Parts: sequence; structure tokens; C-alpha cells
Amino acid sequence: MDMNKVMAKLENIYLEKPHRVFSMYLNTDPSDPDQQGGEWRIHLKNGLNSFENYLEAEGDSEELRNYRSIKSKVQQYVKECELNLAKSIVIFATPDEKIWFAERFQMPVETVFYWEETAKIDQLKEMYQQFPKTGIVLTQKEAIKVIDSELGRLKDTKMYLLDLETEDWKEQTSQENEQEPTELGGSHMKPDDFQQRFEANRYRLYKTFASKLDKLAKDKKWDCIYLVGDKVEAQDLMNNMNKPVTDIVNKNMLDHEEKKVMEAVMA
Repeated sequence: MDMNKVMAKLENIYLEKPHRVFSMYLNTDPSDPDQQGGEWRIHLKNGLNSFENYLEAEGDSEELRNYRSIKSKVQQYVKECELNLAKSIVIFATPDEKIWFAERFQMPVETVFYWEETAKIDQLKEMYQQFPKTGIVLTQKEAIKVIDSELGRLKDTKMYLLDLETEDWKEQTSQENEQEPTELGGSHMKPDDFQQRFEANRYRLYKTFASKLDKLAKDKKWDCIYLVGDKVEAQDLMNNMNKPVTDIVNKNMLDHEEKKVMEAVMA
């Protein structure tokens, strides 16, 4: 999903009565002090019911029917993802179903609901400006993990291991990722010998990977690149890249789940 295209499409919507565009930003952040008791459920119920009560009082049966069809879909979506919530839910929908955008994000929002002629994307734009298309690169000597993300959501993960005998960084398949490596980077060397040779050639080896990373950045159209790991290793990698690096995060997080890594980078 290209969020720039999504936002451009949403910006071009204009619907007149009895059709309208539904926009919802719902704060579901469990770390928010105001959400400790699951208050988002009350906010959701009240927000959805307020439009229904208004339309009932206004007496426009066709617009009320259009709204109720969307309300039902929103309730069903939230119910399906209730056990796997993030910090927010953002939904845009139209009665004709030409627009249905529903996503959970690891970014907080201010809870607000709209039923108007246009989609209200101001908060979505702010979220994108804060965390656009981003590459997060985790280094740990002979292993490098690359996380492709957008708006705090995981899009893809790639894992590379160095084969020191061929001096080639090989991407692991998903099946290989599930297995414990039996040898360091495909090498038959003893660990101490491997580390000694790696350190002696680290700069050149990271230079080799930097070209792969530049190509990834171009293909994925990253706006930001974060390097996470040992500061010296990250510096070696950055010095060999053509693409600009947004920041270096001096933390060892290669074995952390992607969600935790993205949260640490966004903090």
C-alpha cells in the first residue's frame, strides 16, 4: 500500500447528501493513562451513536441507512481486531464501498469522528510526516536485519548473513530464518577465528553490504533510514552508503521483535 496514493485518493472525495464520508481516529493506546480501563470502547460507542441519534432526529431515512451500513462495518472490524490492538485505529469509509480504509497503527491519535462531505485526513498526514516510508537496519557483526516500515507498520523483513569464505551477504529465506544456524555466516571457521577475520575486514565487508542497502532504499522509496546497533559498525555502514542516514541508534536489537524495534526508533 502506497500511503501517498491513499491520501491523494482520500483528498479527492466529495459526497453530497444523502451520502457522506465517515472518518474515524480512535485512540486505543494501552500506555495512555486515560485508556487504562479500556475507555476506547466507550468513546467508540458514543462516537458512533452520536451520528445515528442526530440522523434519526433529522428524519433523513436514506442518509441514516447509509450511515448504519458503515457503522456496522466499523463495529465488525473493531471486534475482529480487538485482541490485537495497537495504539490507534484509523478508518475512512463511504456508503458505496468505493472507499474502505481500516488500519491499526503503532502511533497515537486524538479520538475524533466525522460524517461529512470530505475525508478528514489531517491527523493521517501528521502521522505520515512523523514516520514516512522508513528502512530500519539492525547490525550485529556478521548478521544484518532490514525492516521495511511505513506509518509505524511492518511491511517486510529481510535477514542477511555473511559468508566470510565468499565475502558475500546472503539473504535468508523464511524457512532458513526458522532454523538455528549451525555455523557462523556459513563459515567452517572456529568462532574466535571468524570474529578476528571479520573485525580485520569489517569496513570492506560493510562496504559490500552498503551497495545492497542503497538499492533497497531506492526500490522501497525510503524517506528515512535508521541504523541500529554497535555505533562503530553502524558508522562503517553509513560511511559507505550513498543514501543519507537519518540517525544511528546505539542499541543491540537484532533479536528483538520488529514491533519493539520500531517503537524504540520512533521514541
